[in-house]
Amino acid sequence: MANVLGLTGGIASGKSTVSQIFKKYHFKIVDADIGARKILDPGTKGLEEVVRIFGKQILLDSGSLDRVKLGQIIFNDAKKRKQLDECLVHHIREWIVSEKNKLLARNEPLIILDIPLLIEAHYENEVDEIMVVAVSEETQLKRLMKRNELTVEEAKMRIESQLPLSEKIEMADIVIYNEGTIEETEAQVVKWLVSKGYYSE
Repeated sequence: MANVLGLTGGIASGKSTVSQIFKKYHFKIVDADIGARKILDPGTKGLEEVVRIFGKQILLDSGSLDRVKLGQIIFNDAKKRKQLDECLVHHIREWIVSEKNKLLARNEPLIILDIPLLIEAHYENEVDEIMVVAVSEETQLKRLMKRNELTVEEAKMRIESQLPLSEKIEMADIVIYNEGTIEETEAQVVKWLVSKGYYSE
């Protein structure tokens, strides 16, 4: 029986690092960020809907989405940004569920749904267990400032736009603490894989 693991965390907590560790051990991953791009490929219902809302001005001559142009429109208009999010949310969900079902049909023992807003967007029913990648608030702030070259205020605003990590931890079945080295983080993931019988050292 396949197990579907929901992988999430907070901004700059290291979820991508853990996702890469699962890849290294050849487990199948459904990446919501990839889905968010694919649903706007030429010929998709997602792109069709976005053009219907924002007009053909957001298309390049090739028929692909002009992401810079769309970004400029929604960046300065909270209402339009909300409109875009609401338009795309069900297309992303459809893509994630479809990819998950393909892997279930192939009898993959472990399927990882890598979804940044797994809890906020209510994907709990799509997974059997939730793994949260966690760091302290101090580490999260420092890493985000360094990674995105942000001021303290800018970084705090981005962190505060998501559900606090402490609340995500409360909903987790497994917590991976990503405070140390990549090797230390990997050791925690491997320990979990071994305990579940998905990997033997």
